[in-house]
Amino acid sequence: MRELVLKMSMSLDGFVAAPRSESDWMFRGGSPDSMAWVLDVVAGAGVHAFGRKTFETISGFWPTAPGPIAEPMNRIPKVVFTKQHDFDPRSVPVPDPDSPAAATWTGARVAAGPLEAEVTALKQESGGYVLAQGGTEFGRSLVRARLVDEYRLAVLPVVLGSGDGVFTDLTDELDLELISSQAFAGGALGLVYRPKR
Repeated sequence: MRELVLKMSMSLDGFVAAPRSESDWMFRGGSPDSMAWVLDVVAGAGVHAFGRKTFETISGFWPTAPGPIAEPMNRIPKVVFTKQHDFDPRSVPVPDPDSPAAATWTGARVAAGPLEAEVTALKQESGGYVLAQGGTEFGRSLVRARLVDEYRLAVLPVVLGSGDGVFTDLTDELDLELISSQAFAGGALGLVYRPKR
């Protein structure tokens, strides 16, 4: 059975979304070694899982994006978690819809059933881990339902003061075990945690 890995970038004060949408906070503190860490996380996935809003936002970027992360982002199959039963990924605009890179976005599988059932079904498939990496609400839902097997957190050297957190509104405390930590040249940290069972 494969696992679900939640990858999120967060501020030092625990926010994954800033109060100002135009802020570039996620790109501050980036360095070649932190990009290599992200590439390793992204490339190791068997499937990329996104919330619908994030999927709609990034599907217009990745098919023509430069850089090494674009290759696994475009190659690896995708699944979109949504409460909209009529959502069709083919309706999301992508650059050059005839390109092979666009096909994994427009051909994404839709998971519109109950979250736990959809994640359990994905975990029972063969292949690399399920990489959930997009959407504050989606990530928060996975955390609350205790569906995350491993957290891979890029903690950036910025304090936002407010915003949205993926660990907000938990109904109970969540104990985690630190598996690894890596300090990057730009001041960011790569932290890997697993829930204590």
